[in-house]
Amino acid sequence: MEELLARAHTLGADRRNTNYAGGNVSAKATATDPATGDEVDLMWVKGSGGDLGTLTAAGLAVLRLDRLHALVNVYPGADREDEMVAAFDYCLHGHGGAAPSIDTAMHGLVDASHVDHLHPDSGIAVATAADGEDLTRKIFGDRVAWVPWRRPGFQLGLDIAAIKAGNPAAIGCVLGGHGITAWGSTSAECEANSLEIIRTAEQYLAEHGKPEPFGPVVEGFEPLPEEDRRARAAALFPTLRRLASTDSRQIGHFTDSPEVLDFLSRSEHPRLAVLGTSCPDHFLRTKVAPLVVDLPAVSPLDDVIARVSALHETYRADYAAYYSRHATADSPPMRGADPAIILVPGVGMFSFGRDKQTARVAGEFYVNAINVMRGAESVSRYTPIDESEKFRIEYWELEEAKLRRMPAPKPLATRIALVTGGGSGIGKAIAHRLAAEGACVVVADRDAQSAAEVASAIGGTPVTVDVTSEEAVAEAIAEACLAYGGVDLIVNNAGLSVSKPLLETTAADWDRQHDVMARGSFLVSREAARVMITQDLGGDIVYIASKNAVFAGPNNIAYSATKADQAHQVRLLAAELGAYRIRVNGINPDGVVRGSGIFSSGWGAQRAEVYGVPEEKLGEFYAQRTLLKTEVLPEHVANAVFALTAGDLSHTTGLHIPVDAGVAAAFLR
Repeated sequence: MEELLARAHTLGADRRNTNYAGGNVSAKATATDPATGDEVDLMWVKGSGGDLGTLTAAGLAVLRLDRLHALVNVYPGADREDEMVAAFDYCLHGHGGAAPSIDTAMHGLVDASHVDHLHPDSGIAVATAADGEDLTRKIFGDRVAWVPWRRPGFQLGLDIAAIKAGNPAAIGCVLGGHGITAWGSTSAECEANSLEIIRTAEQYLAEHGKPEPFGPVVEGFEPLPEEDRRARAAALFPTLRRLASTDSRQIGHFTDSPEVLDFLSRSEHPRLAVLGTSCPDHFLRTKVAPLVVDLPAVSPLDDVIARVSALHETYRADYAAYYSRHATADSPPMRGADPAIILVPGVGMFSFGRDKQTARVAGEFYVNAINVMRGAESVSRYTPIDESEKFRIEYWELEEAKLRRMPAPKPLATRIALVTGGGSGIGKAIAHRLAAEGACVVVADRDAQSAAEVASAIGGTPVTVDVTSEEAVAEAIAEACLAYGGVDLIVNNAGLSVSKPLLETTAADWDRQHDVMARGSFLVSREAARVMITQDLGGDIVYIASKNAVFAGPNNIAYSATKADQAHQVRLLAAELGAYRIRVNGINPDGVVRGSGIFSSGWGAQRAEVYGVPEEKLGEFYAQRTLLKTEVLPEHVANAVFALTAGDLSHTTGLHIPVDAGVAAAFLR
């Protein structure tokens, strides 16, 4: 098992060998059956799902070979081969480990101690070439056999087993339209054979391929300068996300890699793009074909938006027609007609999925497909599997069953949140809570290091921003769009506090306090609302105001006045943005001392002096003046943000929720 996992990690670490979560590896060996004490032949094979590069023992299925081989005797034929997947459960050893994948038969029936099945770009290029069989013979001689396209399953396992038996000199095979399989008597030999097939194909394509397989560059379709194309991508993304979310809300990912930009600049990209991808792993994520914008890179932005909207209508109609052409009475319902990949010449690729990883992987797979097309076109003609075969896999009942087994999405899945002041205190707690509930979180803070640390801990995106600057706020929202496709949930939390009596409060104190919280909240809300309105997916804006917004206390004129400003912004924006299904609510905390950036920056000492208590006892002092006699923590404020935005209060806007453990003087009237 250790050798198997080491081989998986080596192969999976290099994306030239196989795509993310693609392919599988196996090893056969003899072990002692604890129930009988007898020796038993077992196979360890990567189970359904997971990635080779990070595979663990828990991701392996363990099966008895005698029972697996016996399935040949009850195999009902290719028309009913899907029934064999359930039969694998009767071959499991002990608890069996992970669920066996559709490729289990390929590994178990091939007479070799170690087997690899991989999806290398170079191998798929040969597999999708119009003359793939002849190319395989020319490139590899008798060391690699050709297997005509067949959908993954039990029959493919039988086919490969027969080909290995009939070709004793072969170290593996090219699977038409799909990938490669290699074998060996030891783990090291199997790995070496896999890499020989991959590297030999790479070398052949490099030495024999024509230099411009995608044709010449088309004037006007060249990549825009980096700054221009990223600005255009950010401006386009909310519209593209709206279109891609017509059937269900999606998260986006942007790619402007050289491979993508070069492909879109060439004359042949329209012909090749409509052919779609071929490897089953690829088009299950990318859909049968991408949506390709057919305008030059320098076209006015409004023209591109109008054109992509029209193309989207055509795409949906074409996808529905594709479904109708091939669906049968027992086919699963159509899952959605929106594109997973949108290609914009000069700008790049926008990929979509149910979460950030799915969106990113869809983009990675389309880059794989571009590499495959380049290789196939360089020595032959790219010829993916037939559309009908793509449909059989996309709407395969086994794939449908896999989707049904997926855990229910978290409450904030597909939501994109931006938290200002997210690097510490209340903002940090909110960022952690939103990420834990499934949101993609942009951590915005003027302290770049703090933002980066919080974002790293939650798998989010850090943004350095001074909320008093219009330009900086606009850039922060644009970064959120580039990272995830838009923004759905804003938490206006950035703040500071000046605690002084009226006569000691300077105009500069007043301006600084209002610039950060009143002006900053206004700027962030305004820029976010632009995106939310464009997306047409609704949204949430939450203000972290304060008990001080309604409670008059001493020596606090600048802070309390700006909190009252924020509180009224909630009411004003709730009234204005409701027509766009954007809900605006506020939270009024009080006495959040522990972990607070504001209190630790001098505010705590000032308030402690006002109340005549030691600073380290300030939290206890605040707690004792409440009705509940309990201290308020940043996590309690985060809980309120979640309650407002996770759906249970879906019809609530313009509300202020106290999170102060009960301050009667601050009750709302």
